[in-house]
Amino acid sequence: MKIRRLETRPPNAIYYPNNEVKPRVRSYFIMVRGNTRKMKNRCLRCLVAAVVIPAGFVLGGCANRWGLSAEEYFAIGMAYFEIAQNVTVNRDHFFREAERWLNRARARDRTMAASAYNLGRLHFEAGRFWEAADQFESILVLDPYNVLALRAAAYMRIRTGEIERASDLYERFLALVPESADDGYNHALVLFAMRRYAEAEQVLRRNEFALMENPDFLLLYARAQNRQGKPEAIDSFASWLENNTDGRVRFEYAEVLENWALYARALEEYRAALEELAATAVNPSRPEVRFAIARVLLVADPGNAEGMSELRGAVEDGYADFDAIEALLDDDRVSEYDRDYIRAIVAEGRRAAAPPALAEDPDEAFAEFYEEMFGEPFHDETLETEDDAA
Repeated sequence: MKIRRLETRPPNAIYYPNNEVKPRVRSYFIMVRGNTRKMKNRCLRCLVAAVVIPAGFVLGGCANRWGLSAEEYFAIGMAYFEIAQNVTVNRDHFFREAERWLNRARARDRTMAASAYNLGRLHFEAGRFWEAADQFESILVLDPYNVLALRAAAYMRIRTGEIERASDLYERFLALVPESADDGYNHALVLFAMRRYAEAEQVLRRNEFALMENPDFLLLYARAQNRQGKPEAIDSFASWLENNTDGRVRFEYAEVLENWALYARALEEYRAALEELAATAVNPSRPEVRFAIARVLLVADPGNAEGMSELRGAVEDGYADFDAIEALLDDDRVSEYDRDYIRAIVAEGRRAAAPPALAEDPDEAFAEFYEEMFGEPFHDETLETEDDAA
């Protein structure tokens, strides 16, 4: 199943010490998009903040060790973080510097939450998802209703594979921000992964507008219905395919139709999926689709020569699940005439797929060579024979 939203970034905002949330503006240091002058000015301000400001305070001999307030520690850490995000050289150095200054700011009450949040973002950028999750959740210890931290922590727990913890965090977040469609989708994905299909469907149904407008919502909704064995999945898949084209999804839809014994429609969709899938497609591959077509024909139209033709074609194209082919013999709707051909195809396919005979033992070959050359059997004194061992 294609999961696109889980590849998005954490909340696209910067959390400042005064509890003000500002939208995150992205600049590009090496690959420039937009106004080059603005980009240069911004990076220059970052460098001034990271180098000139601390030097000035140290030389000024202020009260604390570095001569900086908690807010200034935070500002310098964020400046290094900004630089790290916009350079391709020495990124690790700037990340380390940002972490060092933000940790100092985190030690102060006034900047603790903001620093912890941005340390979490820093760890995420560096691919350290466990550390990022711990930073976000440290904020929740003191502020359980911090929606930015809840959202980020839930996302990080998905990245660490702790889906039950992610589900709990998303429930807390959505209780505070029920209108967040993107996070509702992520929560539904987590529930789907936990096989809680009814709950996933319920979460998706709360966002009726997203179900109508967002194809990801509708596809997950259809899959959740299908896993529950609901016939409504047929209409949901059909609605998705009205405005989207994907051979894999069409194959899923055809399987749903086949399961509900709608064979004519299933056959039509399987053939359409075969046209849409590339020759290199997998899950399903084109031979798998051809086998599905053969299965429908053999069951729904026994005696039709096209069924056996498709089955042979699937095997010739590389379909090798002979257990699935043999399972057709258990279906009473398959004709006896076709059963004989199925048995022959399975037997021939398994013979061809059997591992080759083992190569001759090199030690045995050498012994034969030795005996032929020297007229006496070869005796390897380093190995005991079974008789000697006995």
